[in-house]
Amino acid sequence: MREAYREQLDAVTGRLIGMTRKANEQMRWASTALLEAELALAEKVVAADPAINRDQLEIDEHVIELMATQNPVASDLRFATSALRITADVERMGDLTVHIAKIARMRYPDHAIPAELRSTFAAMGETAVRMVDKAGQVLRTHDLKVAAELARDDNEMDQLHRSLFLVLLDDDWSRGVEAAVDIALLGRYYERFADHTVEIAANVRYLVTGEIR
Repeated sequence: MREAYREQLDAVTGRLIGMTRKANEQMRWASTALLEAELALAEKVVAADPAINRDQLEIDEHVIELMATQNPVASDLRFATSALRITADVERMGDLTVHIAKIARMRYPDHAIPAELRSTFAAMGETAVRMVDKAGQVLRTHDLKVAAELARDDNEMDQLHRSLFLVLLDDDWSRGVEAAVDIALLGRYYERFADHTVEIAANVRYLVTGEIR
């Protein structure tokens, strides 16, 4: 009986990893749509997001059912708490990619990103994809060294985010208020996406060690 129970918990972990892969894919599509003004990719992100929402609901219901019908020990309860938090984080990450895609779609056929900021947003997209990759790896391996790397990666994202405001607040900014609002929102979406990967790592750390940050 307990062996079957452990297999079900492992299956939940597999589904959590699958959610991070979907968020990864949506971030790659959204970043390309933003940088290349590709309407089809922007629409693809919006259309794909309900799958992550369904995953969250199904996983949450399954975890609650497992905890209610089995005799969970302390580590099982930590697993349940972590899983419920992680599904919420990844669902929100999916939403953030949709926000990025919708700005790309709204400005189509123009580019939402001015030429002078394209390299910064390309770096933000690459950092975001790398971070969600690592989040999935931490879920799979419980490697706390990789979990710690995400905090350093988050610092990199924060620096990129701050660099946007140096441009926006410069007296030479000539793109107008509308473009400035787009840039500020987009920067926030990437920064928050990264924050959620750090939260995933923190929840895995709690699962493994029982320690709360």
